This record gives sequence, structure tokens and C-alpha cells, in this order.
Amino acid sequence: MNLQDIALPTIQVESLPAKPVSGQPFKEPAADGYTLGGYTWRHSSQDITRPVVIINAATSVRCRHYSRFADYLFANGFDVITYDYRGIGESRPLSLRQLQASWSDWGALDFEAMLKRAEREFPGQPIDVVGHSFGGCAAGLGASGQLIRNMVTVGAQFAYWRDYAAAQRWRMFSRWHVVMPLITMLCGYFPGKRLGWLEDTPAGVVRDWSTPSALYETRPSGRLMHAESGRLPFANVSAKTLAISITDDPYATIPAIERLLAYFINSTKTHLRIAPEDIGEQEVGHFAFFRSAYQATLWPIALFWLQKSELAPDTPGRTVPRNQSF
Repeated sequence: MNLQDIALPTIQVESLPAKPVSGQPFKEPAADGYTLGGYTWRHSSQDITRPVVIINAATSVRCRHYSRFADYLFANGFDVITYDYRGIGESRPLSLRQLQASWSDWGALDFEAMLKRAEREFPGQPIDVVGHSFGGCAAGLGASGQLIRNMVTVGAQFAYWRDYAAAQRWRMFSRWHVVMPLITMLCGYFPGKRLGWLEDTPAGVVRDWSTPSALYETRPSGRLMHAESGRLPFANVSAKTLAISITDDPYATIPAIERLLAYFINSTKTHLRIAPEDIGEQEVGHFAFFRSAYQATLWPIALFWLQKSELAPDTPGRTVPRNQSF
């Protein structure tokens, strides 16, 4: 069967062109020896009061997508680390067909390696995290999560289909939970670039994403992780956490955001929900937060939280009550 012969559900997935990178490239081995690639924005003088920010990408989005946001943080006094999970971008092997990689690997091995790198390369400096989409979940899967001081997540959830926005739920379910795993079975990995669906993606990640479960510990790699340790490491994180969601993001509904936040039992959590009209826009969606068009409207929200661990008085949007049910 040819990929072009498959009838695909119509749902908009934004094309994410690679951004120029002004950071310095690096290679870092994970605990299992897999070599990860990324970029570092480092100030010339050492200052133990200067935070270093690790940016966790969304599923199948290259770290280059966050380069301009990293430039912005660097210009505002932060050191910054961006990186690609195994199988993606700077961390991609020649072939994905033989790569054993899952969501839990991306968190427990790859993000954990970045935490240890930040601790080693920036000794004594506070470590903050920005996590986009699954990147917010990955931040809870590292064994060294206690190192995180402040955290900002954007549209962060782990793709439980019932949490998708009602108007797009069945189209999204057919795309991500039916078509994507079927194509992965045929190809041995998901050829997302050929289809215009973000980056090529390892089969294990597809299995985690497409499993229709409301609990992370019952996703395939989450089940294994839980069985091996008897617990998931989210409780290690005690960071002051701001979860940002946008009302026209079909992935990041209130139930989806709250479902993930519930795992961070030892973190102080604030959920900020912003409508595009709050910032004078007609639409923002799932991917656009990190585009430079929002430098004056959305980026300062994340910046202020990373600097002050609180929302600025003039922050747009509304906070979601902590007892919000899902």
C-alpha cells in the first residue's frame, strides 16, 4: 500500500519549519549510552544566581522550533538548553525502524540527561523548565526532578482522546489513534515528514500516544516504568508550576491540562487559561505560542513566572480553580 492511497482525516497540523539556531551545539549521552544532540545558550560570565532553562519539546517537534524563544530567554538573563529527544532532529539515528524509544524514554532517559547536564555545566545555578505539550509530561519523568525550581508548561497533556475539544475529537481520534498507528505498523516507524504531520516518530512513541488510556501508568511504557519502580517519578518535582492553556487549542482543554497537573502532587500549581481575544488575536492554537509573533504578548507571561514564580498583575486570561473537575 502506498501512503498516498490512504484516506486521511482532515485536521489542521501546523508545518513547523526549522528555525536558525544561535546556541552552541552539543552532544550528551543518556544513561543508556544513547547520544542526544542539542544547543546551549551560555553567558560568558558565571553567576550562580542566573537560572538555566531546559526547554522540553512537544512530541515530534524539533528543538529548533524553540530557538527564538531561547534567544528571548537568553536576552533576558537566562542560560538555556534545548535538545531533541531520541529519534528526533539532532538526536535522530540513520534509521528509525530499529530504534526502541518511548515517551518514558524521552522523559526518564533524555530529559534526565539534560537535568544532569545542567547541574554539571552550570554548577550551583537554579534549574527551570519550559515544557510544550508532552514536554510538560516529560518534566515529571526524570529521577532528578527535585532539581527543578520553576516550571512553565504550554498546552501540556498526554493525549487522552476524551479530553480533546469536542468539535474536533473524532477527527483527532481517527488521525492520532487509528491512522497513525496503522501507518506505523506498515512502516516500522511513523513517517510524519512525508505526510506533513510533524517529524518522523519512533514506533514506541506512537504506541504510547495512540493508546486510548486516561492514565499515564497504563500507557505501554508508563506501565513498564510503574511496574519496575512501583511509582512514577512525578512526585519528585516540587517546582512552582505555571500551566498555560489556550482556549482554541484542541489538545489542551481544561480536563487535559488538569489530568496532567494532578500527577505533580508536590508542586505548587497555577493553571492560566488564555483566549486569543485576550491578547488581540483571532487564533493561537497548539503550536503558535513559541512563534516570535507572540514575543510581546505571550512570552512575557512565561518570562515573569520564571523570574518571579508568580503571575504579573496585568497577565491576560483567567486562572482555573484548583478544584476544577475533569
